[in-house]
Amino acid sequence: MQENHFSLLQRETEKLRGDIDKMRSELKYEIDKVTAGQRLDLNLERGRIRDELAKQNEETTDLTTKLDKEIHSLKAQLEAAKYDVIKYCIGTIVSISAVGLAVLRIVM
Repeated sequence: MQENHFSLLQRETEKLRGDIDKMRSELKYEIDKVTAGQRLDLNLERGRIRDELAKQNEETTDLTTKLDKEIHSLKAQLEAAKYDVIKYCIGTIVSISAVGLAVLRIVM
């Protein structure tokens, strides 16, 4: 009777060990699955961030180029305006000098 009880307990223990091993392997599988999913999500997010950063860098480069062109254009316009001002100043001085010489000639 005791041997029967002992063998019954032994079988029950083996069954429980089998169940524990099965649960342990299922748990390991689930943990590996979750870890793989998280790793995949992390890699996808990293790729998305890398793409977004590349897009922002391209936009920054485009804006820098556009600003450089506008600055160059404004500098050219400023130089043209300076040239026009100098031209008109010289024209005005020459005209005033001519009128002054004419008046001086009339007076003398």
